[in-house]
Amino acid sequence: MAFRTNTSQQLSFNDNASGLTAREQKALENSWAKIFAEDIFPAIDEERFRVLYSTRSQSKFNTPVNICVGALIIKELFQVSDDDIVESLMLDVRYQYALHTTSYEEQPLSDKSLSRFRKRCYDYEAAHNIDLLHDCVADLGQKIAKMMKVSPRIRRMDSMMVEANIKKLSRTELLYTCISKLVTYLHKEGHDTILTGMEHYYDPNDFNRTFYYSDSSKTDDCLKAILEDADKLLASCGQEFDDVTEYQLFVRCLFEQTIVEDAVRRLKSKGDGGMDSSMMQNPSDPDATFRNKVGKEYRGYTANVDESVDKNGSVITDYQFEQNTYSDSQFLKDSLERNGVYDKESTLVTDGAYFGEENQKLAKQSNVKLVPTAITGKEVPDIYADFKLNGAGNRVLECPAGYAPKSSSCSTNGNGHIYASFEKEQCLNCPHKDECRVKVHARVCSITISAKGQFRAKARREMKTEEYKQLARIRNGVETISSILRRLYHADRIPVRGCIPSRFFFGCKIAALNVRKLITFRNEGGHYTQNQLLTACE
Repeated sequence: MAFRTNTSQQLSFNDNASGLTAREQKALENSWAKIFAEDIFPAIDEERFRVLYSTRSQSKFNTPVNICVGALIIKELFQVSDDDIVESLMLDVRYQYALHTTSYEEQPLSDKSLSRFRKRCYDYEAAHNIDLLHDCVADLGQKIAKMMKVSPRIRRMDSMMVEANIKKLSRTELLYTCISKLVTYLHKEGHDTILTGMEHYYDPNDFNRTFYYSDSSKTDDCLKAILEDADKLLASCGQEFDDVTEYQLFVRCLFEQTIVEDAVRRLKSKGDGGMDSSMMQNPSDPDATFRNKVGKEYRGYTANVDESVDKNGSVITDYQFEQNTYSDSQFLKDSLERNGVYDKESTLVTDGAYFGEENQKLAKQSNVKLVPTAITGKEVPDIYADFKLNGAGNRVLECPAGYAPKSSSCSTNGNGHIYASFEKEQCLNCPHKDECRVKVHARVCSITISAKGQFRAKARREMKTEEYKQLARIRNGVETISSILRRLYHADRIPVRGCIPSRFFFGCKIAALNVRKLITFRNEGGHYTQNQLLTACE
């Protein structure tokens, strides 16, 4: 299929909108469709999607990309299905007006258009590690920010857990499910000769009989039988099915969950090692990982949002979606690398999980002022901020009272600790002796400090300033994004599995959230979100 851009549609004599009454025309002009048609649809950049299509002009031309992307955004905006969007585009003039198709004799979307477009994007990302929709949504977010006159000077960042569309399985259920999927595949492909004694695995009712209708006292016997079947299946398959997904998941499950000891396979224990949060949670979504956060278990993914905020409102200008083992600190590093160096200094307000000495340095290189609302790590005395260290950060040059140490050296075990000793009389007569927490010896007083500890002390001191407190309050608003994405856009019920498809759907939800912000902004005359905190910071 060849690529062709969708030029602006001109009204024809039989245009669907031309036959509306004055009252109907006024209602259309006051609806969401007008804002979408005039602001959003023209802002969708089709060119970035050219790589998804053939370069042969003789091929059939593609369904216009801006119509596909626009339809996907509207789909998330109103939380409807693909079929509903296709039907609405045929019968509802608002959808046609929003997507510039009122002059089409036949609406361009079919029942397969959106699914085929998504599949092209999935395959391209899997092959090239480039998320085309992310680039489109981020670009659209920046354009919406300009329409709302939201400056990127102040931004706030937060992450959220996104549940995968999978069932929680016990370790025994996980093993059974992997065996069942492989046995079902082999049965369908006609390899019944190697399935002797395991036919029950492809019976759809066998799972319930095995786990829900059986006597709990037989749990150990059940596990033993499953492990024995796993060994038989592994020996029977050999290397013949190495390229089969079901076999790969089966082998992965055995490797992660079991161990062979004295020629007998058993479940791994913590003492055996190799058990971590990256282990497969369900073969239906092998990308989903496990994470325990604030005492709650999550199986799935994590998303990070970067929101520009101004007195006129806020817009999500960047986002990232990964497995939930991804750290907030790494999200920040990726964001700084992705967005490059800002022309003007930008203030980024985050929580403590994003902060650290390395991230602070990277932020400065990108012309970003990193403002955390809290700092993780061990508490250190405030006085540590007043010690003078050498450029390498491995020796004390002067204490807060102005005394040079008698000796100073750095630990050789790589923990970054600096040991310094001072004249005993100086420390005992110093007004800071209690704050420094010096250790008194026979002839000297000593202190242990580190460059990282001093960094945290300086950061905590800065957090006490009024300007800093004012900026930190701005971050509270970003907490609402995760709530909105869950309540209005059902982020925890994404109807696909796998990291790449889930990331695509999440991107559409981010775009829909930004579009809703713009529609509200336009309807309220640009004054609905006047932010007093931002006004005070200017």
